[in-house]
Order: sequence, then C-alpha cells, then structure tokens
Amino acid sequence: MMTSAEARNGTPSGYRILNEIDLRNHLAGIPSVAGQLGGSAERWSITEVGDGNLNLVFIVKGSSGGLAVKQALPYVRLVGESWPLPLSRAHYEHLALTYQNRLGPGLVPAIIHHDPALALTAMELLEPHIIMRRGLVAGTIYPAFVDHITTFMARTLFFSSDLALSAAAKKDAIASFAGNHALCKITEDLIFTDPYRIAEQNRWTSPWLDATAAEIRADLDLHVAISRLKLKFLSCAEALIHGDLHTGSIMVTNTETRVIDPEFAFYGPMGFDVGAVLANLLMAYFASEGHEQERGSRDAFESWVLATVDEVWTGFVDKFLALWRSEATGDAYPPSLFPGEAGAARLETERQAYMAGLFQDAVGFTAAKIIRRILGLAHNIDFELIEDAKQRAVCEARALRLARTLMLETASFTSIDTVTKAARELRHWQPGF
Repeated sequence: MMTSAEARNGTPSGYRILNEIDLRNHLAGIPSVAGQLGGSAERWSITEVGDGNLNLVFIVKGSSGGLAVKQALPYVRLVGESWPLPLSRAHYEHLALTYQNRLGPGLVPAIIHHDPALALTAMELLEPHIIMRRGLVAGTIYPAFVDHITTFMARTLFFSSDLALSAAAKKDAIASFAGNHALCKITEDLIFTDPYRIAEQNRWTSPWLDATAAEIRADLDLHVAISRLKLKFLSCAEALIHGDLHTGSIMVTNTETRVIDPEFAFYGPMGFDVGAVLANLLMAYFASEGHEQERGSRDAFESWVLATVDEVWTGFVDKFLALWRSEATGDAYPPSLFPGEAGAARLETERQAYMAGLFQDAVGFTAAKIIRRILGLAHNIDFELIEDAKQRAVCEARALRLARTLMLETASFTSIDTVTKAARELRHWQPGF
C-alpha cells in the first residue's frame, strides 16, 4: 500500500518499499542474482545497513557470495515523509554508475541487477572495504587513495566534457541527466542557501557556534560569494559530475578505492567534485584533534591528510592535462586553430590557464562544502563523533574560519599549498569562547 508521500510524489503502482522478506523473494526470482548468491534463498542472510540520508541499503549473503542492494525511498530518509523525493534518482544513479564503470573500471562497484520499477540496484558487495570517513575518524592512512581518486575524477570529468565530446554528444548527455533536478535542488538549498539564512533544519554546535552562525547569516560579502558559486552550479554544465563526492561516498581498503552513491549526478561545474574531496579531507584534518587519545598521537595522520590534499589537486591536474594532450577529440579548442610549434605552445598556455580557473572554482566549492557540513542540515561524523561538545566546536570553528577565508579571498589562493598552509596555521588557533 502506498504511503501519502508516495502518492504525492507520483510513485508508480508497481513500486513498494521492500522489507527483508520481500527482498529475499524478489532476488530469488532473478536467476543471475540467485546464482551469484548461491544456496537456497531461505538461508541467505539479509541485513539493512543504510546509514545515509536518503535510501535503504541491504547486505545480502549466500553460500557463494554477497551483494549490496540499494532501494530508493520516495522521501528523504533523514527527514521522513514530509520531504518527498522522486524515485527517478535511482535511474540517474544507475546511468552514472554505468558511465563510471566504463571509464574507471575497478573504481566503482559493478552493477549486477537494476529494477527500474522498484528503484532498486544490486551491486558488487565491497568487502572488506569501509566507508572512508570512518577510517579517517580512526586515524587510518590510505596510501592508494590519491592515485585512485585522481584517476576517477580526471577520467570521468574529462571524457564527459567538451574537450572530449562533440557538441551534439555533449548536449545529448546533458539532456539525459537534466531530469535529476530534485537532487540538484537539495544541493542548491542545503549547500548554497540555507546555511546563510534562518532555516528550520539548520543546526550547529550550540552555544559555542551561535555567534559564528549569526555572523555568517549577516555577512553580505559572503552571501554574494556563495551566490556566485550557486550560479555556477546552476548554469555551468562543464562535465558529468558525481555531485556528492565526499568521504562518505568512498569505500576503501589499503589497496583499493571505490566511489559509490552517484545519485546526485548531473552536468555541472568540475570544481564542485574536486572541491568536495578537498573539503572533506580538510574537515578530517580539523576534526582530528577531537579524536586524539593523547596529545600528538595523530600527528602523522594529520601530516598525511594535508599532504593528501596537495596530492589530490596536483595528481588530478597532471592526469587531466595528460588526457587533454592525448585524447582531445571534442569540439572545444579545435586543433586547426593551433598549428605548428607556436600553436602548440599557445594551447599549452591556455591549458594551464584553464586549470588555474578550475582551481579557483574548487577553492570556492571547498569552502561551501565545509560551511554546509557545520551549520546546515546534514553533518559529518568527523565532527559529530567528537564527544566533548566544546572541543567539537573548537575544531569546527577552525574549519569555518578557513572556509570563510577561502570563499571571501579566493583569488589570493593561487596554488594548493597556499590552502594547506592556511589550514596548518589554523590548526592551533583558539576561538574566543
């Protein structure tokens, strides 16, 4: 039976929210899935493990193997039926995963089965991977992460851009994701609008951050800066972006990295994805002190995190430029306009300028992502798991101070080391509360 949220949201009649019994029966009727799990369906173990904001996630294990099964709900799980959400996001996630699997095999989970009517996707079970954010809270270092995430970003962004696609192919690709506007609206509100105004669902570590939250709501220069970023997010269809590329959407081991949950995917500014990765690493850095068992015990981890921020940007640039030099089959910058050695040199100068502009975008989006995670609706466990509320507020205040500077003085940050230098300087700053 449909809930009120389902009815309001135009949920198809064949859709139903699956419980463990329903899911068992459904999967048992799909030979390829049942064969991969192995054994009798009655003996499969099924556990709902979703701890995100939107969906149900089940882990299903049989005698031969396991699957992760994700089903979209017709509302925001974090809030409930009062916030309806279209099930079509499962379609866009499946579309994005298919594209990402083609360009970055081994960097996203393989798709085993997709059921559009149930808004359900069965995927490769990632074990012993864990959500990267949880590993960072524990102070774990991931040596393979930089190479993997920079490969993922460079390839998915470059090959969906005008640098690689014809104008017609790019327009068709934009159209294929244009219907994902409900998920974009979440981003537009929760990241670019609500933290800068009084909004019912905003929250922060009170009372220590009350004054900072009020200052941000009153700072018109900051409001102009975030509005410019929002306009870029609304209007700049540079490439197919993941749209939610934080450390809670990345699963890792010491040797493997998998990007998950691209349901926010659409054609937007490249810097948004890059900024999301940088922002979440920086938040892990500022939160680290709150997880110390004894002073200095996480120094090596914190040094690694800041080095990783540097290497994510520089590695991304190197790989993106390498693709541009060797795989530029798109309609942008036609080779006929840059003949000979002089033309090649001038084009290379333009490539460097292009990346400098992308860096400025990434710096601004980094700031926006930090502010929303501290003053908006959905927070990070990086900070939330710090038990001492005042210590949590200290860590968050440092991150907010960096974010405000990044957003208001973006042009002064001309290289990634200027960002990490500013973060390092704020690591021991004491807010006045």
